[in-house]
Amino acid sequence: MSSHQTVSPGQTFLLALHLLPQEHWHTYWQNPGDSGMPTQIRWQLPEGVTVSDIQWPAPQAFSIPPLMNYGFEGSTVLLSEVTLPADYTGTGLLVKADASWLVCEEICIPGDMAFELPLAVARQPAVSEHHRPLFEQGKAAQPVALQRAASYQLQDGVFSAVIESKDDLLVDAFFVAATDLVEHAREQEISWQDGSLLIRQPQNTYFHQAPEQIEIVLTSGPQSFVVQAQRLDAAGAAQAAADFGLAAFLLALLLAAGGGLILNLMPCVFPVLSLKAISLANNSGDAARQKRDAWSYTLGVLAMFAVLALALIGLRAAGAAVGWGFQLQNPWLVGALAYLFFALGLSLSGLVHFGSRLMQLGSNLGQQQGAKGSFFTGVLAVIVASPCTAPFMGAALGYAVTQSAPVALLVFLALGFGMALPFLLLAYSRRLARLLPKPGVWMDTLKQWLAYPLYLTTVWLLWVLGRQAGVDAQALVLVGLVCLAAALWLWGRQQLGQGFRLAPQLSWVFALLAILLLVLLQPQQGAQQSAENRHWEPWSPARLAELQADQQPVLVNMTADWCITCLVNERVALNTDSSRHALTDYGVTYLKGDWTLRGAEIHAYLQQYQRDGVPLYVLYWPGQEPKILPQILTPNTLRDQLAQLANASSGS
Repeated sequence: MSSHQTVSPGQTFLLALHLLPQEHWHTYWQNPGDSGMPTQIRWQLPEGVTVSDIQWPAPQAFSIPPLMNYGFEGSTVLLSEVTLPADYTGTGLLVKADASWLVCEEICIPGDMAFELPLAVARQPAVSEHHRPLFEQGKAAQPVALQRAASYQLQDGVFSAVIESKDDLLVDAFFVAATDLVEHAREQEISWQDGSLLIRQPQNTYFHQAPEQIEIVLTSGPQSFVVQAQRLDAAGAAQAAADFGLAAFLLALLLAAGGGLILNLMPCVFPVLSLKAISLANNSGDAARQKRDAWSYTLGVLAMFAVLALALIGLRAAGAAVGWGFQLQNPWLVGALAYLFFALGLSLSGLVHFGSRLMQLGSNLGQQQGAKGSFFTGVLAVIVASPCTAPFMGAALGYAVTQSAPVALLVFLALGFGMALPFLLLAYSRRLARLLPKPGVWMDTLKQWLAYPLYLTTVWLLWVLGRQAGVDAQALVLVGLVCLAAALWLWGRQQLGQGFRLAPQLSWVFALLAILLLVLLQPQQGAQQSAENRHWEPWSPARLAELQADQQPVLVNMTADWCITCLVNERVALNTDSSRHALTDYGVTYLKGDWTLRGAEIHAYLQQYQRDGVPLYVLYWPGQEPKILPQILTPNTLRDQLAQLANASSGS
């Protein structure tokens, strides 16, 4: 519905979605808490017409230990602001929207509906008097915006925020709008100190990245307020101190610099560095020029590492919506990383050589004189080093993707400075230049030893993949690694001049086959659970029918990640030792259906039992009618129900 029945060009007006669940049922806030799903509206508006995000009312807390959820009971009005452009020429405005929501009590029922609202457009707007009370209700339910300084930080596993108080802000609870930032069910701490309100709550274990700004709703009896809290370390320098301590941050920079220093021992980097070092040592020019060239080389190295860091930061920002921030939870990316580390390990072992042309190019540019030649030598030294830097770059990537952009940039610059440090030292000390070891067999031995950490990293990635996607996916990637090894072996023989006529084509066939196997990887639902903890099978109509045909007892659990009752029941009643033993004692196969993405097959199954939502628990016992269990389970419910069915079966 609209706040106006007639709107005019250039005007901003309100649209409302009115949710009216039955008594004791609730919908969800923008941060639903430990489970649930926020109401969403997808607008379809004419070009040039803009709409704001939902203006959320102050939420309520719904505690179902051990979980905590946030949402609304009763009549709830969600407002959005729509702005008509000043040059709008139409005589009418058709607003279309697709809304989806989740309503829960003992069960959770998702809902969705498409809406159309035609509005007249005229020079003078006209308010809708009929809907005025509803819009007033929606505005009154929204928290009052406080224009007060507020900041927050994450330190030692605790979320804390400081809000300017002026001794007039009495708060009894708070709600953090950012999801996965705090442990919602843990106790909140509220205190006042030196004219400021201090709020604290344990940090979420699965937290990944702190937003620059978050919204915090404060409640004081029937009143509510909202403040925008800036991350205390938004400037960048304090991010390390807040997230993992200043000492750890300095240690990370030191380790990064040390890693950059070690890169100079790698065979692909050393020729470029030694070429410039010898040129510097034998240069008859003045010391000032030598130092200038050394700093030009350093600037080139730092510039290239800065480019790499900015690329990483850009990928992380662009990929936030598709999970780059959670990259090790993506089985395809984990498999690709396993390919990468395995290929680099084979290169270090001498099976194939990467980057030789780039190394030659770097050497040619390195022969140029002056600051320009030194700068581009630094740039190309980093490019040439990329195959050899993989272990160090992998560590830097894994570290940087969990931190802010400034910290990621500093880590890469420290890595670059460590790489450039020998050239600086050589520029300032001719004695060190004379001590520089000559290239030799020892470098190749070191290179081959450094392959083994890469192989161990590949093993770790395969273990992660198996936990995520199951042993079948893990085996598929292992076959892909064999194909990759074959492709690189053929390529390496070509580099040595020992290949045969069809070797290049066959190499590409194996490489493409490895890629195809990775693309065809199918993650197994629920594979993230270890074998010793998983006591259920994925539900499917075929599997249920098969077990019933074999006269096997079956427990079916229809659940979803957004269903708070489902999660509570699993914690207190289904995933306990008592229930596991009961399933084993009575020979029951436990099937679990995941309706998080609302599949059609599970919806059809729910309809068989006149249900529109989850949870649904059904016990199948041979020779008896299916038994529907209560929506709220106790620790003894499953064993008691199985005992009743078994006794009834034996009595008959």
